[in-house]
Amino acid sequence: MQFWNSPEFDDHEQVCCFSDRGSGLRAIVAIHSTALGPAAGGTRFMAYMNEQRALDDAMRLSRAMSYKSALAGLPCGGGKAVIIGDPGQIKSEELLHAYGRYLNRIGSVFVTGEDVGMSVGDIETLRTVTPYVGGTSSAGAGDPSVHTAMGLMHGLRAVLERQFPGAKFREIRVAIQGLGAVGWHVAEQLHAHGTQLTVSDIRSEQVERAVARFGARAVDPEDVHRSDVDIYCPCALGGVITEESASQIRARAVAGAANNQLASPQAGQALAARGILYAPDYVINAGGIISGMEEYLKIPGRSGKVDDPLSVRLERIHDRLLEIFDRAAQAHQRPEVMAEQLARELIGR
Repeated sequence: MQFWNSPEFDDHEQVCCFSDRGSGLRAIVAIHSTALGPAAGGTRFMAYMNEQRALDDAMRLSRAMSYKSALAGLPCGGGKAVIIGDPGQIKSEELLHAYGRYLNRIGSVFVTGEDVGMSVGDIETLRTVTPYVGGTSSAGAGDPSVHTAMGLMHGLRAVLERQFPGAKFREIRVAIQGLGAVGWHVAEQLHAHGTQLTVSDIRSEQVERAVARFGARAVDPEDVHRSDVDIYCPCALGGVITEESASQIRARAVAGAANNQLASPQAGQALAARGILYAPDYVINAGGIISGMEEYLKIPGRSGKVDDPLSVRLERIHDRLLEIFDRAAQAHQRPEVMAEQLARELIGR
């Protein structure tokens, strides 16, 4: 695997590779920065095309976690873990226990939680062998997807204020790509506000459920970005906005929960050139990590306290996004460029 020469390498402090032959575990943990505290980041369990893709994903996502925590004002750094393999085929209690034992080796600098391919139940299983996990129903705020969705709603309010002055949720149309845990919760909340929904997912049964529950319009996943809506909300995997797809987006804003939505800086440039407002993903989707702070600070080696209620901390996503939009406009910069600049200043890069 290419490490030092990977385009995703950004002076990462540490990268660990773990394997356990008996259970089939192959895992990578990337720690980008601990400048603000021990790193935090979820574990993604999926079948990668090759090991290089897995390594690159871990490094890219860990960098985003550094930015996310810094801009949310949290006392933690950024890390990310990936387990290589199809969770439907190889996930087992034995594998999760093996992974948990390895987490004990690096627990002084890393704590993890739920991500793609991992459930709250899986995190509960990890907790039986390691204290270095967060987002469990028994010891913390519970399913982080609920709080990610709520934080996204606060971010969407900032998007409305900036791109659709005076508009209410009931007056706009939103296309949601991906009806997983976060996407579904976002759809529920938008529907409750009277928003007209367009939805897509690779699982037809989930789309049919959304059509029945929310009166949503269904579109093919390959066409959802072309939907005639006001806001395009990517809530599946990252990299969905390329230079090509950016030229096809009909919405006036892109604001979703997926990580690393922009496939390249050029994709962001393409959005800006067309007057499409982009809400930096690691700002608007920070609700999960924000919700985990009480539990994070109880983990061995962590210290501090949380003074404000979770609802107040989630509302600050709205304020941070407006700040980024304002500063970007004043500096004639794109929002994602300004967000990265602010984050790197906060972590001393």
